[in-house]
Amino acid sequence: MEEEAKSQLDEEEVGRVTHFFSKASAAGIEITAGSLKEGDTIRVKGHTTDFTQEVDSMQVDNASVEEAKIGDLVGIKTSDRAREHDIVYRVKV
Repeated sequence: MEEEAKSQLDEEEVGRVTHFFSKASAAGIEITAGSLKEGDTIRVKGHTTDFTQEVDSMQVDNASVEEAKIGDLVGIKTSDRAREHDIVYRVKV
């Protein structure tokens, strides 16, 4: 229990998965709080999803971006399957 509380302190919710593109293994994510940058570590968590990865690249409207802010819809290649409504957290290192 204590470890779970600690991990929540080390994570900040930044968005939600709006779509998953299985052929490209990429997730569409709406940024709902803060910002997300290349090099950030994210955790994608949902009912049946829970994985952590580094953000290697992001795209907004098929153009590469280094940072996404609130309201942006970004595409990110994922190391595992994500599902709609999964929550995306930025892991504080």
